Amino acid sequence: HVQLVESGGGSAQIGGSLRLSCVVSGDHRMVAWFRQGPGRTREGVAAFYTGSGSTWYADSVKGRFTASPDNTNNALNLRMNNLKPEDTAMYYCARDSRTLAACATLDQTAFDYWGQGTQVTVS
Repeated sequence: HVQLVESGGGSAQIGGSLRLSCVVSGDHRMVAWFRQGPGRTREGVAAFYTGSGSTWYADSVKGRFTASPDNTNNALNLRMNNLKPEDTAMYYCARDSRTLAACATLDQTAFDYWGQGTQVTVS
């Protein structure tokens, strides 16, 4: 039974920081973070490939967000710095992109398993 459990969401001030965590059950090679803000479609945030340690980011978060693996807890963390109001969203993690290319381009249609999400509010 595949499970992804997100945590760490909450409220932050503009310019503040939060750290999200996604605990992933079972073996996996690709894990990614996505988000859906109010009135917006879901978009990719960051993705990680365990094989090479490669990480990809959406342009909107480059330089502010960092995805890093927590091998002890089988998790992928997302450190979010210099938060902006437009970062307000429900954040989801997903695993098992069908191709590496889809993972690298944050193609959400290629991910098979999703968590329930954690809310981030920046004001």
